[in-house]
Amino acid sequence: MSRRLLIILGPTAVGKTDYSISKALEYGSPVISCDSRQIFMNMSIGTAVPSASQLAAVKHYFIQTVPVTQAYTAGDYELDAVALAERLFEEGHETLVMTGGSMFYIDAVCNGLDNLPDGDAGLRAELWKRLGEEGVETLAEELRSKDPLTYSQIDIRNSQRVIRALEVCIVSGRPFSSFKTGGRRSRSFQIEKVGLTSPREELYSRIDRRVLNMMDEGLVEEARSLLPYRNCQALQTVGYKEVFEYLDNKIPLEEAVRLIQRNTRHYAKKQLTWWRRDPDIKWIDVSGR
Repeated sequence: MSRRLLIILGPTAVGKTDYSISKALEYGSPVISCDSRQIFMNMSIGTAVPSASQLAAVKHYFIQTVPVTQAYTAGDYELDAVALAERLFEEGHETLVMTGGSMFYIDAVCNGLDNLPDGDAGLRAELWKRLGEEGVETLAEELRSKDPLTYSQIDIRNSQRVIRALEVCIVSGRPFSSFKTGGRRSRSFQIEKVGLTSPREELYSRIDRRVLNMMDEGLVEEARSLLPYRNCQALQTVGYKEVFEYLDNKIPLEEAVRLIQRNTRHYAKKQLTWWRRDPDIKWIDVSGR
């Protein structure tokens, strides 16, 4: 019996949730979420988790399962998601539906990650604390002194990537780049990738409307409740960072909304640029749906 993992990917707000539910119902599959922010608890509005009716329509995995204070990496997701898929296939599923827009999570499932050393939760917490106190620039400079190659290759504004690389350097005593083998991990199932897309103007309009809906649903109050955890990995993301600036009285609310819309559009463009390089993705235009 053939086993197939159908991965439905695409930029934020393109309509992956509804499409994946329709496919899950078609194949009698649950939905395996592949979203690096929806996996965290207490962030339902800012991460646009599926609605109660959507969650009731089909069983979902990896939705709001990890405490916001806990670090969770693409490597963790690879282990958890592949193990879940193997179990579900053993239970008799022929096709499983996975959906999300997290590029590194999807790559981890499809290709596997390099065999990095075990992390150090205490060290990681200290690095995230330092991030809040000293800024990412200081940590990036420390990474440059320990691993110039990684420093030159990653986006040093991405605090999560900087902290992960620095953690590996400190724990192992070796450069993070020395662990990068580039090998592709084999899976016991076939992987099919379907990408959803729509004209840029339509996608950007959907993004802008989604942000306004988030504000109406209570994003500011949700962010206020998460203020004690603002330096945690989970909250280093578009939506919360801008509202935190507003709650700090650094920018007006209207500016926070504008920045969330702009930064979300930038993220969508980044997602599409990343995936356009993958010849294995079958693209479907879902405009007008």
